Amino acid sequence: VQLQAFGGGSVQAGGSLRLSCAASRNISNVNTMAWSRQAPGKQIELVATISGSDSTSYVTSVKGRFTISTDRAKNTLYLHMNSLKPEDTGVYYCYAKYGSERYWGQGTLVTVSS
Repeated sequence: VQLQAFGGGSVQAGGSLRLSCAASRNISNVNTMAWSRQAPGKQIELVATISGSDSTSYVTSVKGRFTISTDRAKNTLYLHMNSLKPEDTGVYYCYAKYGSERYWGQGTLVTVSS
């Protein structure tokens, strides 16, 4: 399974971006999909998850600002990011879990300037 993430870029604080992650395999039977990020010099952090039943969870720092969603017809995972802050800067990675199989996409860089 290949996951291709895109949509990163440079924005000013308060701006918005939408990240996309296109899967090469049908996501209708996925267990979990997620977005993680790694800020410069920091460990990777789980940002948001969505289950196959569309249950979502978020790290506290992004609650109310980010929304994770999927489009099963397009086999695509999204992360809608609003009210971006400089501390949201980092490389964002998408993830998918099918049963015991786990896959990661390549990262897409998000830079938020103050």
